[in-house]
Amino acid sequence: MDKRVVFLAVCAVVPAAVLAQTDPGVRGGAINGQPGATATRPLPLLSVIEEQPRGVLEFFQNGLSRFQDVETVNNSANVGLGPRFNMNQCSACHAQPTIGGSGAANNPQFAAIGDGVVDGATNTMPSFITAHGPTREARFPFFMSASGAPLTGSPNGGVEDLFTVSGLAGAAGCSLSQPAFAQALAANNVIYRIPTPLFGAGLVENLDDATLMANKAAQAANTLGITGTFNRNGNDGTIARFGWKAQNKSLLMFAGEAYNVEMGITNELFPNERPLPQEDQATGLPAGCMNLGGKGYPEDATNFQVTASADQAAQNAQVSSDIVMFAEFARLLAPPLPAPTTGPGGASAFVAGLALFKSVGCAACHTPTLNATQASQVTPSLSKAAVNAFSDFEIHDMGTGLADNVSQGGAGGNQFRTAPLWGAGQRIYFLHDGRTSDLLVAIRAHASSGSEANEVVENFNGLSPTQQQEILDFVRSL
Repeated sequence: MDKRVVFLAVCAVVPAAVLAQTDPGVRGGAINGQPGATATRPLPLLSVIEEQPRGVLEFFQNGLSRFQDVETVNNSANVGLGPRFNMNQCSACHAQPTIGGSGAANNPQFAAIGDGVVDGATNTMPSFITAHGPTREARFPFFMSASGAPLTGSPNGGVEDLFTVSGLAGAAGCSLSQPAFAQALAANNVIYRIPTPLFGAGLVENLDDATLMANKAAQAANTLGITGTFNRNGNDGTIARFGWKAQNKSLLMFAGEAYNVEMGITNELFPNERPLPQEDQATGLPAGCMNLGGKGYPEDATNFQVTASADQAAQNAQVSSDIVMFAEFARLLAPPLPAPTTGPGGASAFVAGLALFKSVGCAACHTPTLNATQASQVTPSLSKAAVNAFSDFEIHDMGTGLADNVSQGGAGGNQFRTAPLWGAGQRIYFLHDGRTSDLLVAIRAHASSGSEANEVVENFNGLSPTQQQEILDFVRSL
């Protein structure tokens, strides 16, 4: 009999075995392990603080400011919102434990109608968006018939934005309906994604392909059934590494896609308005929903004329488009630091938990350290640096239990990028869809039919409750 079946049967008879180990929860202490960081003030890399080179700190601060800009329709101060969107501010979704992170405990999307972000007369709140649930985007794996039946021979997978600008000031003449969420839910044809944290993203971007491939080769001899591969960029063939399926090659691509898909803002990478996937198969957006800001396209563009400033470095930072500054903000964000002495269980639990983490096989995908980044022209802290991300940045088959049936680039419906674990101690939601806030549940969800992680989870389940707790404490110390 499958050992996992035996384990579950024992747990059913002896519930105390399940209760003997628990997720210690979101770790307290310094935000991201960085003294000086606050809930609204993330820290940049050390060389950025030291102004190496001169002007780089102004670029970080400018990017941080734009990341917090609130967009409305026809917003003369910014670039304008819509016509479809998931939220009106980057930092609303990337908020935990500070700006640049993942979803916060209080979901700003749920308050969007009451806060006037959307019009409650023309938008209703989807049932899967809750006050204290994960910040989400939704996708339909398959296109649907008129009756709502999934057309399994017609893959979809595109983002179905939650809200429309219809009914908002500046959007007169733009009449749009929300996606058919109720029909899709009834047909089990909806999957979700939550925001990925951006801390340390510049280090990840600056890993050369040879380093990633050398790590893959070093893990190839594992006897755990773990294989993995890379999602490669369709243009130049190099390794992509951002997003839940590692579908984006660079931070600029990541930022440009998010601005267009999540906020409905065209930009220099994505210069055309984005209809819903179903609309794009038919007629596209109606004319009344085009060019709502009245300035032409792309709505976010290089600022050829900037406000005069006594500080040349600050003035320089105004020239770039929003997506360039979003990418700079993410590129210059410091990585999270572990709490090996002040985390759950203290120093001894951290050491023991790391050893067990490696021994059961978690490190075969969640590589603790990748050495090292390539030389950087941006700022010295990005050069020749160790990347302690606890990820191999490969995509792995996670089986039927986590499959979302959405393909992106070379990643199939069962495949996901190894989620980096640095900063996991202060995350609230886990897995690509935020289905749980319990780290123990998230670990066990890695096991299902076809998953590369089955043997690793089996090894974890075979540990004593004390040993399992040491792994949980260790991960919450990251």
